[in-house]
Amino acid sequence: MFYVGVDLGQARDFTAVAVVEKAELRDGWDPVAYGWRKRVRLLVRFLERVPLGTTYPDVVERVVGVTRAAELTGRCDLAVDATGVGRPVVDLLEGRRLGCRRFLPAVITGGERESYSEGYYRLPKRDLMTWMQVLLQRGDLQIAARLAFREELVEEMRLMETRTTKAGREQFGAWREGAHDDLVFAVALGCWAARHADPGMGSGRQRYWQAL
Repeated sequence: MFYVGVDLGQARDFTAVAVVEKAELRDGWDPVAYGWRKRVRLLVRFLERVPLGTTYPDVVERVVGVTRAAELTGRCDLAVDATGVGRPVVDLLEGRRLGCRRFLPAVITGGERESYSEGYYRLPKRDLMTWMQVLLQRGDLQIAARLAFREELVEEMRLMETRTTKAGREQFGAWREGAHDDLVFAVALGCWAARHADPGMGSGRQRYWQAL
């Protein structure tokens, strides 16, 4: 399965598209269950920055094209940042024939809990970034070698910082002047879509392949 994350930019920010693949790999033999344990890993397979100045209808065309690629069509879920200017883009996408199984518009918030209302998920930025960081620390999120924008993604990940406001809320972002965070948020949305499809991911719940 594949999970497409889209972070929508504005005039001075890139729109980024990421494709994350979910793979279940053998992780040792369990003699009690008499089967191979499964371990889920996510692999960043594709990254793209849409050129600055691209109109939103053209952005929509590009996203539709990614979901309808031969390898992805019928085998992907699409998560799109619907915060702010994202809502009109979501409306445009909903009117198109997407190649994905599920379409997940997500409004990124500073709240405490994930929720769903009127066709939109409300997704705390803290949860979005923390989940991706956990995957990275465990080695369960990997970036394909020789991937376009790989170095830019790694640099964005390195620059991500947490700040606490006077009200006690955590804020995540790349605070250095001139820094971007579009690629890292696109990947984070793809990782969230994978977890949305499999809520037990990372819970320690064991999976097995039956022995032949």
